[in-house]
Amino acid sequence: MSESLASLQRKINSATDLQAVVRTMKAMAAASIGQFELAVSALDAYYRNLELGLLVCLRQQAATDSTATTAAINGYNRRSSNRNGSIVVIVLGSDQGLVGQFNELMASFVIEQLAALSGEKKIWTLGERIQARLLDSKLTLTQHFDLPGSLAAITPLVTNILLALETGYEQGDISDVYLFHHKPQTRDRYSPNQQRLLPLDQHWHQQISNIKWPGNNLPEVIGNSQQTLLAFVHEYLFVTLFRSCAESLASENASRLLAMQRAEKNIDELQDDMQRHFHRLRQSGIDEELFDVVANYDQVKSSL
Repeated sequence: MSESLASLQRKINSATDLQAVVRTMKAMAAASIGQFELAVSALDAYYRNLELGLLVCLRQQAATDSTATTAAINGYNRRSSNRNGSIVVIVLGSDQGLVGQFNELMASFVIEQLAALSGEKKIWTLGERIQARLLDSKLTLTQHFDLPGSLAAITPLVTNILLALETGYEQGDISDVYLFHHKPQTRDRYSPNQQRLLPLDQHWHQQISNIKWPGNNLPEVIGNSQQTLLAFVHEYLFVTLFRSCAESLASENASRLLAMQRAEKNIDELQDDMQRHFHRLRQSGIDEELFDVVANYDQVKSSL
């Protein structure tokens, strides 16, 4: 009986230690969500300003030369017209575990969406966990990038991705680029999202052109409008990738927070069960000892 009580007490102590770890991870996930959400919120305003800048450049060039718009973004579109190139698919997942179905949902979403696309597909993964999930599929994984753990680490990551894309275009290996990542819906909810990053085609041009300028006075571009447009396009691609990383990291921490909340609830329930079992065992031991005392007393009394 004493061994059973000792063993159960060790389990209760272990559950208490585990609960402390879970609460710490829960607090860290909640804090991380805050900083990534603030980054996404700030980028939304910046992204809107970039779209307005692109709008001004595209309208001004369209008014002067109908072919200048295509020429201005030639560096991103010229080689993407090579339909013999591969479709590059950038997939963001997680490096760490304890994130629930975060990577499984993304892997299933990627496989389902890519089934509708024809042509050779090359997968670029961000996060070891999503890489492991996609290795089990028939998709071809060609590049892997380390997932950033902080906002400061996103900038060099995005720079490396853009350099890799530019190299692929230079070699004529890329036709289209798609981006897959989780996007926050609420504080504790997220959903997989797909976006076509390149080429900057007529559909993209139409989306920018449909934006309404917030005011009556339309601005003009001073100087070389093509160079200005190229600068806006490069920044547009950079911010799109940066925001996707921030949204994915916010979603990852939201998923981890939910997982830790479920774990905390399970640990609380387990502790309650073990505490009740511990009290029953201890009371049973006390009862047995009392019965032994009474039995011995009766035996002694009868022998007198």
